[in-house]
Amino acid sequence: MFFSTAGTSKLNEPRDSWHSGWWSVKLILWLAMTVFPFLLPSEFIQLYGEIAHFGAGVFLLIQLISIISFITWLNDCCVSEKFAERCQIHVLLFATTAYVVCLVGIILMYIWYAPEPSCLLNIFFITWTLVLLQLMTNVSLHPKVNAGILTPGLMGLYVVFLCWCAIRSEPAGENCIRKSDTAAKTDWLSIISFIVAILAIVIATFSTGIDSKCFQFRKDDTIPAEDDVPYGYGFFHFVFATGAMYFAMLLIGWNSHHVMRKWTIDVGWTSTWVRIVNEWLAVSVYLWMLVAPVIWKSRQTDST
Repeated sequence: MFFSTAGTSKLNEPRDSWHSGWWSVKLILWLAMTVFPFLLPSEFIQLYGEIAHFGAGVFLLIQLISIISFITWLNDCCVSEKFAERCQIHVLLFATTAYVVCLVGIILMYIWYAPEPSCLLNIFFITWTLVLLQLMTNVSLHPKVNAGILTPGLMGLYVVFLCWCAIRSEPAGENCIRKSDTAAKTDWLSIISFIVAILAIVIATFSTGIDSKCFQFRKDDTIPAEDDVPYGYGFFHFVFATGAMYFAMLLIGWNSHHVMRKWTIDVGWTSTWVRIVNEWLAVSVYLWMLVAPVIWKSRQTDST
């Protein structure tokens, strides 16, 4: 789908109808491609697994940039001349709520996942998340940056969520995981969590796939024509391809030799470290987006 729709620019092109229609043909192709891998030698599946590791990392990076772009866009709208006076109270309320939720989440993680001093790894994860939250706030409120308090609050929610997901991905049986989390039997809560995880991935993949404009390095001020496509079709299918690879990695815990318990998803030490590295990368990208304009402006001033 990526190769057949990449470069589509107009709605009246045949590739537009192929992208948004032909569902009977696509259904047949989907059924065929679902059965076909079972006929392939295992070496091909192992090769796809190696490629999927890279593709899943690309998906996490794309999703990360999309989330940061949305947070930045929301903050720019709130502080713009058109909405600044009207949204001042709303920004303060949302930012305060975000910080309260972040602190409550960190406290609960300390209670649930670091009940003993011997839980050094979980204590490090949670404490470092708190440090990163403070760092993002300090940089954002610096006079030279002056990015406000809303963006670090929303980024804090995302970072705390990633930390929670990382600790939740730790294998069952660890002393620092609550007993209810290590129950050997499958219960309805596990099944519901599995289904919610699938839906969340699908929604995140779809929303990221139609957000190709946030990956444009140059701002395009041209007014789109009525027959222009609303988003990049090729990029949409590329995101779904990498999203499928990411979902495959969740099902095997990012390790093709790792045995997964039934009705579990994204469990294993590899999954834990992938989440933690993603959290640190998110903070690094966000801080760079704040600091880069200041550095670029100072260089331009020095050169003149």
